[in-house]
Amino acid sequence: MAIASGPITKLKRFSSFVWGFRMFSCTSRSAVAANGPTNIYGFTVKDIDGNEVSLSKYKGHVALIVNVASQCGLTNKNYAQLQELHAKYAESKGLRILAFPCNQFGGQEPGTDEQIKEFAAKKGAQFDLFDKINVNGDNAIPLYKFLKKKQHGTLTNAIKWNFSKFLINKKGEPVKRYGPQTAPKDIEKDIVKELDQPE
Repeated sequence: MAIASGPITKLKRFSSFVWGFRMFSCTSRSAVAANGPTNIYGFTVKDIDGNEVSLSKYKGHVALIVNVASQCGLTNKNYAQLQELHAKYAESKGLRILAFPCNQFGGQEPGTDEQIKEFAAKKGAQFDLFDKINVNGDNAIPLYKFLKKKQHGTLTNAIKWNFSKFLINKKGEPVKRYGPQTAPKDIEKDIVKELDQPE
């Protein structure tokens, strides 16, 4: 004999539905968290004056992210060529260069943020300069952990030295990584290719 579906049975069905929905929702959120961010726009950093900057301000721009140092053998060439690229493409094409001082390689960026700012000004740098950071280790800022995860290095994902570079497309995605010995002018062709892409 069939048993009529009463209030208790309906309650059980409803509870099962809610439980299933919650499991699906949690699984979906976990999958998103596992994959992590896909672009740089969700990160916040500090500029050289200590102001918080959301990288969402760079939406729609091609960007070159570089860890810089004032006392490295690569300093003069890189600062000069980065500024050349900035002068050539910032206004005309929207290129943005983000320079992050770092003292993790040979102690070649020992100064305070104010001293680094003065040094960059003497070099004629007009691109965006940020607070001194760590790019490797447990204290690396989240942005650099993300960049290294998305664009792997040779042998290890660690940044190898001053003036390593990441090219970011107009969607905020890291598309290429370059070692310290690759001069800014050597990647101009790649930069132009990204600048010519539609948003």
